[in-house]
Amino acid sequence: MTARPENPTTTHDFVGIGLGPFNLGLACLTEPIAELDGVFLESKPDFEWHAGMFLEGAHLQTPFMSDLVTLADPTSPYSFLNYLKEKGRLYSFYIRENFYPLRVEYDDYCRWAANKLSSVRFNTTVTEVTYEEADAVYVVATATGATYRARHLVLGTGTPPHIPEACRDLGGDFLHNSRYLQHKAELQKKESITLVGSGQSAAEIYHDLLSEIDVHGYRLNWVTRSPRFFPLEYTKLTLEMTSPEYADYYRELPEDTRYRLTAEQKGLFKGIDGDLINEIFDLLYQKNLGGPVPTRLLTNSSLNGARYENGTYTLSFRQEEQGKDFTLDSQGLVLATGYRYSEPEFLKPVRDRLVHDSRGNFDVARNYAVDITGRGVFLQNAGVHTHSITSPDLGMGPYRNAYIIRELLGTEYYPVEKTIAFQEFSV
Repeated sequence: MTARPENPTTTHDFVGIGLGPFNLGLACLTEPIAELDGVFLESKPDFEWHAGMFLEGAHLQTPFMSDLVTLADPTSPYSFLNYLKEKGRLYSFYIRENFYPLRVEYDDYCRWAANKLSSVRFNTTVTEVTYEEADAVYVVATATGATYRARHLVLGTGTPPHIPEACRDLGGDFLHNSRYLQHKAELQKKESITLVGSGQSAAEIYHDLLSEIDVHGYRLNWVTRSPRFFPLEYTKLTLEMTSPEYADYYRELPEDTRYRLTAEQKGLFKGIDGDLINEIFDLLYQKNLGGPVPTRLLTNSSLNGARYENGTYTLSFRQEEQGKDFTLDSQGLVLATGYRYSEPEFLKPVRDRLVHDSRGNFDVARNYAVDITGRGVFLQNAGVHTHSITSPDLGMGPYRNAYIIRELLGTEYYPVEKTIAFQEFSV
């Protein structure tokens, strides 16, 4: 859908800015609510979700029930199962007996849902947000010249790719993993490739490149600052941390404690699928039957410097446990260094209305508000430092949206769970 003419006198209940899975879920859940008038603005021409990582066979790390709507409204027409039914694949999915949708399949599901919605405006880039005190409304200006007025905002701009400090302003054709598939063919023409990072994306790329190493003849390095190639912790009592009770508990902890836990809990949502780790080992074993494979896996090694000259990257690392510095030369460089939230520039005119903690990040309230009124501007994701692993978890998206809808309406439309865990987090 493209941008539609906007009546400049219309005041919406809310404007959603950005259309990732979380704001898309909010769009689906608010579509049938006659009492809520909202519009969602997205700069891209269509829905897009990590297209650079649609490797063959890659799947979500959460089950299909963590779709856009089911955990808030199992009867919603925007469910993943209804998508499968309309596509004629429901019985195939049933026979497959695998709860985890393929990543490309999930993206297609989101596109299917977005194209059914009347509230979504693609090709609409937000340039500035201001606030009119007299009418108590936010005014959202766009690059098309249209403006949208609303009493509330829901920020869903996502987390952009993170480039380490050592690689800022680095020349050459290095890649962030978000662009891997589009440039894979050119990458494989190089004599050597170094992959930096840990987590699922790094592991998927390493497995993909390793599987074709003897076809193309490159040398392949995988370097991570983590002490090991650690698996995603996915036991059931740990999964209870994606719960309302844990969000309640975590939000009430002192700020310094929350930031300490944010660093310590990466293995709960940034680890590698255990089966993939085993597949990598098995592939290494298989490849080495014919002799040593030109690949290195290095842990405990942080990237501290990089330079590019004559088609070659010289990467400087420090082995943290040994306290030793070393370098690697590589023609290709892939940074699987994740994503990091950055407060959008268009919010500058209203920054005095937004609340921040002592470290300059949004001080996200328990109800996901980030403004001085406590219910005017809401944030999707980007709240690991306040809501822990419940923030990026796809399955908690419908819960958060049900919570936000309750705040917008002033009454509960979708039941909002309060307790789901067997264990107690606080005493």
